[in-house]
Amino acid sequence: MARRAKLAGQGVAIGLVVLLFALLAWSLASSEGGDLASAAARGDRPQAPDFTLERLDADGELTLSSLRGKAVVLNVWASWCIPCKEEAPYLERLWRENRGRGVVVVGLDAKDFRKDALAFAERFDLTFPLVYDGPGETLARFGVTGFPETFVLDRDGRVVDVLVGAVNADADRARLERAVERALAS
Repeated sequence: MARRAKLAGQGVAIGLVVLLFALLAWSLASSEGGDLASAAARGDRPQAPDFTLERLDADGELTLSSLRGKAVVLNVWASWCIPCKEEAPYLERLWRENRGRGVVVVGLDAKDFRKDALAFAERFDLTFPLVYDGPGETLARFGVTGFPETFVLDRDGRVVDVLVGAVNADADRARLERAVERALAS
């Protein structure tokens, strides 16, 4: 009898773990981002929070507000993020094809080790500006819910669109390119 009760208890515990895992997976899959993403989806253009972060690709710091007058594609990534690896070549191409038009792609590496971030940038030959927020203190202000997330800012620093998840599918890339055009037109 004691063995049956023990097995039943173990079964219930396993069932609860599976249920919690399923709820977590559903929550992540159905997430549409934070407040900035929700506001942009409604057609609002909220002001992006400013930051000053240490550069990974050069000496010094980069302040987001110093890019006013340009359309900004702010990509939040980490070297351990598999979808980030998949979208990195596309973001580099977007940067190279549009920087002459007043578009700046900025990579914001967070929750990562500096050494791993530098290896990632070298592996994918990233030439756009990269900033480092190792502990991820900037993420909450942007409402980042996972990696990667991409924020498109207009020339005044307002959020035009937020893409939650990797920009890999043709539809995602077309959406990002339309957002860049809207950002440039502002």
